[in-house]
Amino acid sequence: MSDHIDTDEATPAESAAEGSAETDDAVPAEEEPGPETELGSDIEPDIDEAAAEDDLLGGLDIESSADIEVPERLVDQVIGQDHARDIVKKAAKQRRHVMMIGSPGTGKSMLAKAMSQLLPKEELQDVLVYHNPDDGNEPKVRTVPAGKGEQIVDAHKEEARKRNQMRSFLMWIIIAIVIGYSILIVQQILLGILAAGVIYLAFRYGSRGNDAMIPNLLVNTANTQTAPFEEATGAHAGALLGDVRHDPFQSGGMETPSHDRVEPGAIHKANKGVLFIDEINTLDIRSQQKLMTAIQEGEFSITGQSERSSGAMVQTEPVPCDFVMVAAGNLDAMENMHPALRSRIKGYGYEVYMDDTIEDDPEMRRKYARFVAQEVEKDGRLPHFTREAIEEVLLEARRRSGRKEHLTLKLRDLGGLVRVAGDIARAEDRELTTRDDVLQAKRRSRSIEQQLADNYIERRKDYELTVNQGEVVGRVNGLAVMGEDSGIVLPVMAEVTPSQGPGQVIATGQLQDMAEEAVQNVSAIIKKFSDEDISEKDIHIQFVQVGEGGVDGDSASITVATAVISALEDIPISQDVAMTGSLSVRGDVLPVGGVTHKIEAAAKAGLDTVIIPRANEQDVMIEDEYEDMIEIVPVSHISEVLEVSLAGEPEKDSLVDRLKSITGKALEQEVGRGSGSPSPQ
Repeated sequence: MSDHIDTDEATPAESAAEGSAETDDAVPAEEEPGPETELGSDIEPDIDEAAAEDDLLGGLDIESSADIEVPERLVDQVIGQDHARDIVKKAAKQRRHVMMIGSPGTGKSMLAKAMSQLLPKEELQDVLVYHNPDDGNEPKVRTVPAGKGEQIVDAHKEEARKRNQMRSFLMWIIIAIVIGYSILIVQQILLGILAAGVIYLAFRYGSRGNDAMIPNLLVNTANTQTAPFEEATGAHAGALLGDVRHDPFQSGGMETPSHDRVEPGAIHKANKGVLFIDEINTLDIRSQQKLMTAIQEGEFSITGQSERSSGAMVQTEPVPCDFVMVAAGNLDAMENMHPALRSRIKGYGYEVYMDDTIEDDPEMRRKYARFVAQEVEKDGRLPHFTREAIEEVLLEARRRSGRKEHLTLKLRDLGGLVRVAGDIARAEDRELTTRDDVLQAKRRSRSIEQQLADNYIERRKDYELTVNQGEVVGRVNGLAVMGEDSGIVLPVMAEVTPSQGPGQVIATGQLQDMAEEAVQNVSAIIKKFSDEDISEKDIHIQFVQVGEGGVDGDSASITVATAVISALEDIPISQDVAMTGSLSVRGDVLPVGGVTHKIEAAAKAGLDTVIIPRANEQDVMIEDEYEDMIEIVPVSHISEVLEVSLAGEPEKDSLVDRLKSITGKALEQEVGRGSGSPSPQ
């Protein structure tokens, strides 16, 4: 037991509590996982090894998710993130801080909770705050073993109750004597009543001193069998660092003792456990600085957080806060994070990046099937999923990954699909959730961006803004992504006009920085591949009906280049073609993101052909209903884009031949070397 106050000898109440604590049975703590226990170990299922490679569920021989056993330990329920789980295991064993950076829904909070279960067993502590008779604004702090705090407080309350009983008995005797004397001897009843009232108030005022001797149980770990876990995401300063309540009665003996107004913060409740803060960058700088001090010192005094409150005058002795911090956030979290706080984590812990996807292999497919069973058990109200329903969830995990032979690790969103499908089955009062329920859930659980994109497509059809047939000079159906999972057709128009000064490229449509740079890169392509002298011409480029978000990224580069070349050469473009792709200054078509959603948007708009970068060919995972609706043409160079999209055979052939003669053998080498493309932007 570590004490923050000096005591010559224990009070009777504490002596009684200590004697009681010695006779009580200790609360058994959860056994620490032994070294032979593998982190994230699997419960071995029945597996058909021969069929595991080709089977959607990795060889699992099950009829429904009810046949899948769910691990008890939280850390074993984490899907993927092998590197992060290994870091958490090491950090828990050595009590190190961890910072997890990655996309939302990839398991950061789940790993933080799992870490509290993995921490080595330690003596948990109760924290008591006592009145300081020498200085009421500096309460004393004392730590005692877990469970003993309640006993000390109860013993103090019992002592105070006995003292108050004795004082009340004495008070009524004195009042009776005074009233009897005033009636029988002095014969002044009014004087006796007044004297009795004064005596009553004096005794009541004096009893407040007895109440002030009862300590405030700040942190109570009596019923805590594992290391504490405190989530302080978005907490204000008082909730994070502790606070002292305001007391409007600060005189006349009516005030609440300062030690009774002290409130613990999350850092104090997490003592000997885990403090989890998601979106760490949303904490204000002062809170981050104080958090850094708490990490370094292992203790932090509590004071009022509002300068206008009477609590600001109170400051306790240091309160223990020996916690392991797990900070989390997106990539932008590191930009607004206090450099010194991040340095503390790096110096005394680990940093780990959370994966968005994982390779699709039989073992991972079995874990995804188990994930469905976990979500059903966690919810407690959903019907279990049939084998076919689990397979459909797995197919959706593939599709959401955006990469061939990968599965998404954004499992919070995937869990939402499981819950919606289960709710549909439950509403129909079915015993099992079927594949049809999952398919219906996919339609119902569309994101806001996807609903908006579908709405835009329908509105454009109503007003005939989507052109999907015929031939037009300088107009191209480009493709873009709203949010993360919603494609939309984005027309781009180009017009060439005489310039009244030096020629320039003018682009409109709320372009962001990256999109503006892409337009500049396209102008280099135009100068190289066009016979026209554009030094005395202005090239106007318009992104039509972009919306409030504007255009960000360079995935419309081939769209812009095609529209401008069409306008310069006066060659029409087939309007049943849509396209997406980045473009280098040499004319190479580079990969982009979201090709699956863009292709589906083109199909919904009634277009016949989609041009995509050849490097993205492996990432196409469109729904079955769209496969027969649209033709996908992978390309590697701008000349291939023009060959597919331009109409007017003689003019088109002449232009394409000219481009090929300019690029020569270099083009053939670039087209043959598809694997050399960089990652999607």
